[in-house]
Amino acid sequence: MRPTLYFSTANEKVELLPVEQRRLLKWKMSSVTPNIVKHTIARSHFKATKKSNNWLGCWGHHMKSPGFKAIGEHQKLNHFPGTFQIGRKDRLWRNLSKMQHRFGKQEFNFFPKTFILPQDIKLLRKAWEDSGSKKKWIIKPPASARGMGIQVIHKWSQLPRRRPLLVQKYLHKPYLIGGNKFDLRIYVYVTSYEPLRIYLFSDGLVRFASCKYSSSMKTLNNKFMHLTNYSVNKKNSEYQTNSDDKACQGHKWALKALWHFLGSKGINTDLIWEKIKDIVIKTIIASEPYVNTLLKMHLKTPHSCHELFGFDIMLDENLKPWILEVNISPSLHSNSALDVSIKGQMIRDLLNLAGFRIPPREEVVSSCSSASSSTSSLHGGNKGKSKSDVSADEKVKRAFYLAQHYADQDFLSSVLDILTPEDVRVLAESEDELNRRGEFERIFPSQSSSRYLRFFECPRYLNILLDQWEQKHCNNRTKCISLLRLLCQKGIHLGSSDSAHMVRSSRAGPASGHRIPARLSRQDSCFHKEEKMEERSKGLKHMITKLDFRYNYLMIKFFFLAKFIIV
Repeated sequence: MRPTLYFSTANEKVELLPVEQRRLLKWKMSSVTPNIVKHTIARSHFKATKKSNNWLGCWGHHMKSPGFKAIGEHQKLNHFPGTFQIGRKDRLWRNLSKMQHRFGKQEFNFFPKTFILPQDIKLLRKAWEDSGSKKKWIIKPPASARGMGIQVIHKWSQLPRRRPLLVQKYLHKPYLIGGNKFDLRIYVYVTSYEPLRIYLFSDGLVRFASCKYSSSMKTLNNKFMHLTNYSVNKKNSEYQTNSDDKACQGHKWALKALWHFLGSKGINTDLIWEKIKDIVIKTIIASEPYVNTLLKMHLKTPHSCHELFGFDIMLDENLKPWILEVNISPSLHSNSALDVSIKGQMIRDLLNLAGFRIPPREEVVSSCSSASSSTSSLHGGNKGKSKSDVSADEKVKRAFYLAQHYADQDFLSSVLDILTPEDVRVLAESEDELNRRGEFERIFPSQSSSRYLRFFECPRYLNILLDQWEQKHCNNRTKCISLLRLLCQKGIHLGSSDSAHMVRSSRAGPASGHRIPARLSRQDSCFHKEEKMEERSKGLKHMITKLDFRYNYLMIKFFFLAKFIIV
């Protein structure tokens, strides 16, 4: 893996690259590329282009899935195909409702009861009648933004005839500050869907309604009271601006300022944050099967996409977080010093996390453009293989672990026993990425992410691998990075047949010629078995080390059967 381009803050200077490399730094502009992105890439000496195909990065519109086929292997677009499955309001609620039906309300109870018209009109009518005349409902067009078309109603006759339409039970008891309701804009960044890697930015925005809240039915037409969108409330003559990211004043705060404010009242903000993480992970997982299917259909490499999501969260009177919607093109307009402070840092960290790289010259000639560098990499400069290059041996290992439908933790941890070249590449890539996170926090995979694996429609081998790696090494990153660096120095990640890239079996003599691709020695193994188990399974392990890697896993199955029997 080549070094990555470095993006700086406004008060930093980025060293110029050699002229030949600078020529490759082209960024495709679109009508929606925000100024905060333009300023950040300019500091890293990118040149803007509109017509050329020789670009490295683009921050633009979401496009139809077949359009992704035109993206080169070294190019990055700020969207994944299929994320409208959570970005459209109707698709979001359909997918979350499906997850709730499958896994129960105990796990998926963070969204209000929702109906999509015209399909759910009979269900809505029954729920409406059961709720009584004093119940409030909020109606939304399924693909609108900035508060357009949203109304709060309480009579069936107020329901618009136009379709399609989203109708939800209104959260009529929100948590209030100074008598005003508010919502949270949470910035979520996904660098990869396979393996799934989700990051949460440490700061965000708190957006207040500009009129004090009242539950009276007479106030339902007052959008300045019931809607928190900035695009709506800025039109109110009573709207108060705020430029200080530490101040709790005006109708827009920094998220960190809110946590400080609530903390001063004795509220456990860490608990609220953990609940928000839970909502984010489950919601992203709800989109995962759609996105991965389209990635395989339309992308040359999954590394060509990354995406920033804007999660809108509301706290009720009990400080329980509820998801309102997910934006796949969250606003990055910076109308105040507060916006610049939060969004500027967030975009800088996001672009560093994205891992833009200068491609080999032949890649640029064959399709499009490139990147600039400064951050070092565990791989030491070697190009990783694409997903289609996974070897037959590696496919056998993956199939073996994916076939275990009721595997326990003891079994799953054995995925680290023998690391294939692709395993090492993915682990090194993930550690490199984590090291560039800035103010982002990786929330999946994490030390506690195992509980989410059951929510995936299809199990993914790389999710299992990274989950087990986190459980084993999350408290000692220095050790795990040293281990990966050692493996890469040995060339394990290259998967070469050269003897320099193999680890000789400790039991086979020099003349035997038996080698195991990517097999770790006892000293280097990522998973040290218990001494008692080592002694009692000695015979089986001796057989395994003498076989070709592909047949290895036929024996591994018997090895684990023996292990469970012995234990």
